Amino acid sequence: MTDIQTAAGTAAVTGIANSGPTGAGEDDARRARVDVHHHYTAPEWLEWAERQEIVQRGNLPRWTQWDLGTALGMMDAAGIRTSVFTVAMLGRLQDPKVRKESAHVALQAAGDLAASHPGRFAFYTPLFLDSPELSMWSLTHGMDELGAVGVSVRTSVKGVYLGHPDQDRILAELNERSAVVSTHPMDVPGGGAELEGVPPFLCDFLMDTTRAAISLILNGTLDRYPDITFILPHGGGFLPYIAGRVEVFSDHLTPKVEPARVRDYLHRFYYDTAGPMSPSSTPSLLSTVDPSRILYGSDWPPTPAHLVTDVTAPALDNDPALDEQQRRCINRDNAHRLLPALVARR
Repeated sequence: MTDIQTAAGTAAVTGIANSGPTGAGEDDARRARVDVHHHYTAPEWLEWAERQEIVQRGNLPRWTQWDLGTALGMMDAAGIRTSVFTVAMLGRLQDPKVRKESAHVALQAAGDLAASHPGRFAFYTPLFLDSPELSMWSLTHGMDELGAVGVSVRTSVKGVYLGHPDQDRILAELNERSAVVSTHPMDVPGGGAELEGVPPFLCDFLMDTTRAAISLILNGTLDRYPDITFILPHGGGFLPYIAGRVEVFSDHLTPKVEPARVRDYLHRFYYDTAGPMSPSSTPSLLSTVDPSRILYGSDWPPTPAHLVTDVTAPALDNDPALDEQQRRCINRDNAHRLLPALVARR
C-alpha cells in the first residue's frame, strides 16, 4: 500500500479527508488548510534535465518523483485546500545559459500547474543569491508574467547567507515589490565533520535557518528593506528557543544589536509549522511570536504523506497550547492575509 493510500484511509477514519469547506472541521480550517511549504519537482523539468544529462532519474531521491494525482491525493487526505510550492531545480548548474534555460522550463511548468488548478496550487518564483541577473529575470517572468505569489530562496549559497550586502540589488527589488520571501535551509556551510547516521535535515537545517535569520538582523536587512516579508521554515529552526540567549548576548554580536530590538526583529518574521510543531516546541514559538505570524507547512514530499496526515497535521490540530481561533489562523487565515492573491484565485 502506498503512502497516499494509507494516508487517505487514515484521514477518512478521523474525518480529516474532505476537500470541501463545510462540516465540523471548518471552524479551525483543518479541511481548508493553506500549505506554504510544498516542494515541486516538475516532471517537465526532469525530462529536460535528463535530455541535458544533468540528472539521472533513477539516482534521484524518491521525493523528486512528483505527480499531480499523488499530490492532490495527499492534499485531500491532509485537508489542504491550497499548496503554495517552491520550484525545485536539482543540481548546481554553472553555465549561465543552461541555468536560465533550466529555470525557464521549471517556471513554465509551475505557471501551467497553478493556472490549470486555481485554488489548489500557487507558487513562489526562485531567487538565485549568487546571480542578480538571473534573479531579476525570474522575478519578472515568474511574478509579472506567470503569476507567482511570492519568491523562494535558499538560506545560503556558497557559504554566503541571506542578507549579505552583495545581495542589495536583489533585496531592493524585493522591497519595491513588497515581496513575500519563503526561505529554505541547506547543509550548514563549513560545518566540518558530519555526525554519522544523522541526516542534515534533522538538525543542520534548523541551524542553517537560525543563521540566516540572525544574518538578516545583523546586516540590517529588516530595517533597510522593511517591506519584504520573510518566512522562516520549520518553526524558525532554533531561533525561538534561543531568543532569550540572543538578547542576553546581543552586545557580543558584530555589529552589536540593542537587546530591546531583538524581540521586535523576531516578531517581523513569519514561521511555518513544517517540522512538526509539537506540545514541546509550540510554547517556545508562542513565547517568541504572535500566533498571527505562524503558517501551516507540510514539507511534502520530502516528509512522506503518511507522516503529514498521521503525525504532523494531527499534532497541530490537537496541540493543547493552541485554541480554536489560533488553529484556524495557522491553518488558513494567516496565509490568506499574507498572500491575498490566494483568496482571489479561489
